[in-house]
Amino acid sequence: MKIAIAGATGRMGRALLDAAGAADDMVLSGALVRPGHPALGQEAALLAGGGGVVRLTDDVDAVIGGCDVLIDFTSPAATLAFAQVCAAAGRPAVIGTTGLSPDDMERLRAHAGRIPLVVAANTSVGVTLSLHLLEIAARVLADADVEIVEAHHRHKVDAPSGTALAMGRAVAQARGQRLEDVAVYDRHGRREPRADGSIGFASIRAGEIVGDHRVMLVGPAERLEIVHVADNRRVFADGALRAARFVKTAAPGLYDMRDVLGLR
Repeated sequence: MKIAIAGATGRMGRALLDAAGAADDMVLSGALVRPGHPALGQEAALLAGGGGVVRLTDDVDAVIGGCDVLIDFTSPAATLAFAQVCAAAGRPAVIGTTGLSPDDMERLRAHAGRIPLVVAANTSVGVTLSLHLLEIAARVLADADVEIVEAHHRHKVDAPSGTALAMGRAVAQARGQRLEDVAVYDRHGRREPRADGSIGFASIRAGEIVGDHRVMLVGPAERLEIVHVADNRRVFADGALRAARFVKTAAPGLYDMRDVLGLR
């Protein structure tokens, strides 16, 4: 399988290059960086078994046209542009970009009418299992107060994280709610008791924390916590490659990691 990686010089891009290089069933066919990037033209990685060299480029059409699957961990604006090219070229994609708005998701859903897309705020297998467990816990502990605390490295720009929002959405949907109606992102200046059914969020940005998500379901006499800690970005890269294997043969449609793992 020929894999192309967008955002190849970023933290996730480098993890994906390492993971793809170690995969027996994949070769790197292209590596995208933004126009004007100082690393343009530099070597990204040796093609596994191909005898050639992949160099960093900003030629989106050539890279997407030459791959079987694009893996994209970039920014919302770049992701939408890449998805449009993928749809035109008939190439599936795995999208791990965070910070996508509801409008962005609608545009991706439109492209998914032509190609298969896996869109996941977090491609970790462990996080995906956590979401599955949260749905069960939220139904059983329907009256529990829910608080979500997430921590990431100091360079991350969006808050709460896409994974934290996905966890909140899993809880809300299991209870027949819309996250937008019950989420509380900031209690500063609020002098009022907690609203029944609300879901609280807290974000930490410090050091080089890879990813720490903690969901507390708190009742009057007991507390259940579902916690996921990522020690290395390789867990996200390995999950993204698993998603690439899935999406390569999938029918057009919008999928997430629960589809990849067969949890639907």
